Amino acid sequence: MKYYVIIPAYNEEAFMSLTLQSLVEQTVLPTKIVIVNDNSTDKTPEIVSEFASKHPFITLVNKKSDAIHLPGSKVIQAFHEGEKHIDDNYDIIVKVDADLIFPKNYFEIIIKHFQSDERIGMAGGFCYIDKNGNWVLENLTDKDHIRGALKAYRKETFKQIGGLKPQMGWDTVDELLCKFYHWKVVTDESLHVKHLKPTGASYNQAARFKQGEAFYTLGYGFLITSVASLKLAMRKGKPSLFLDYIKGFWKAKRENKTMLVTPEQAKFVRKYRWKKMKEKLF
Repeated sequence: MKYYVIIPAYNEEAFMSLTLQSLVEQTVLPTKIVIVNDNSTDKTPEIVSEFASKHPFITLVNKKSDAIHLPGSKVIQAFHEGEKHIDDNYDIIVKVDADLIFPKNYFEIIIKHFQSDERIGMAGGFCYIDKNGNWVLENLTDKDHIRGALKAYRKETFKQIGGLKPQMGWDTVDELLCKFYHWKVVTDESLHVKHLKPTGASYNQAARFKQGEAFYTLGYGFLITSVASLKLAMRKGKPSLFLDYIKGFWKAKRENKTMLVTPEQAKFVRKYRWKKMKEKLF
């Protein structure tokens, strides 16, 4: 199975070479790697160019956008730019962050998962972060969720869910739509990926409001949003975030923000979320 990797990158000179080195050392190499340099002001493009000169399957694409980092929109717009530079001759498409170190057999195992069951639509390992010299699980989500930093999609699934949406919540709605269309989402606990820059390290308050907006646009409704907001705030060890998320939800509702899902899909999402909550309680 052929896999293409698209990497949005903004000022990643500290990590870019580590990520690319781990990709060019894979036991099954990607057919294409497209790095989208999104207006970096550091040496990110030079580092990528150096790798591209040695590895013909690596391509550098330069994109101009504003420097404001709002989670979701900026990174997925860069991903969409990368899509313009690939053909349709792949089996798996992968969105990767520029601050990861993959184990050498990562994609060999991911491919085996896709080959084992034609209904597997998405697959991924787990992100680990450095805490005092120890690599520990970055525990922001449940273990049946694939982190946005390392999403791998079967081509048919990717097309059926409509690709990636350029707003916060993209890395939740993709999995919910997978399930809506009866695809399986597989996580592999044996695949430990080093995440060099913890999620949300540079988010400001506007970005935190965006999380509440994401819950609204996912069709959660207020009750599920309240539970999800509390859970996420506690996992991040910052209970005050709960209020930011709730404010973001009501702001999005007042402004009638565009939904990430149709009314039929929203109904499915709420039913699925309640089912998952009940499973955990009982």
